[in-house]
Amino acid sequence: MIDWILLCTSVAIMAAGFFWRRSAVKKLLLEPKPDKRKKRPKTLATVVTIIGVYLFLTRVLNLIFGPPEKEELKVSLFAERVEFLGLNLSTTIISTWIAMAVILIAAIILRLTVVRKMKERPGAVQNALEAAVEAVSDYINSKVHGMSEGFSSYIFTVAVFLVTCAVLEMFGLKTPAADITMTFSLAFITFVLINCYGIARKGLKGRLKSLASPSPAVLPIRIITDIALPVSMSARLFGNMLGGMIVMDLIYDTLGNNAVGIPGVLGLYFNVFHPLIQAFIFVTLTLTFINEATE
Repeated sequence: MIDWILLCTSVAIMAAGFFWRRSAVKKLLLEPKPDKRKKRPKTLATVVTIIGVYLFLTRVLNLIFGPPEKEELKVSLFAERVEFLGLNLSTTIISTWIAMAVILIAAIILRLTVVRKMKERPGAVQNALEAAVEAVSDYINSKVHGMSEGFSSYIFTVAVFLVTCAVLEMFGLKTPAADITMTFSLAFITFVLINCYGIARKGLKGRLKSLASPSPAVLPIRIITDIALPVSMSARLFGNMLGGMIVMDLIYDTLGNNAVGIPGVLGLYFNVFHPLIQAFIFVTLTLTFINEATE
């Protein structure tokens, strides 16, 4: 009964906002140069109409599906395992395959449609690609001098991969970056690159000498610090990505059938902007540590 009363109220609010806005628009058309004060009724009427539409949609969903069942929120370091094509796989692997497929398909399409037909006067897509490549290359050069040619593709791929994984959450999939094994894998690659570039630039003896600087007494501490590096980087990335996922799950659980539009707006931050920040931090830390190992 309460839902029906709220449904009728939402229809009344929606209708009132609609007719109020139409009346405000007619008055504005009669004004040659309406100021902000005269435009205010139109804005308020639009807000009232949107609120009415929101209440109407949520009440309809509540009447059709009923109140959602409360589920226990569980947080785990590792992903759930499922049966897929006769194999027992974690959901992280499946989500990672999907992310890889999306990136590969996008790369193939760009290769066949844009890269193969590069022009002296670039179009919008070519201009965006060139600007992205140049920005990544310049940023790497600012952090690690003279290493952008062979390193920019890896850094760009890591950033795109992390953002793609986070966007998957907007489609109901758990982001692979919310699994400690995935973030540790990325951090371990960074650990390998740090030592490989350090040995390539200085040799094994020079690398050990840099770890023993300024005194041989700090060598054990530096070795322990380097070994702990992938753990700290993976935990940082894992914690931040998992935190965003938990916040979105709490929003969905709290709003229930009222989760119309609001999670989508908030998801632009937690599933797009926030992962961009985390990808930037991860990339910056990778470049910083490699620079320390090679300078």
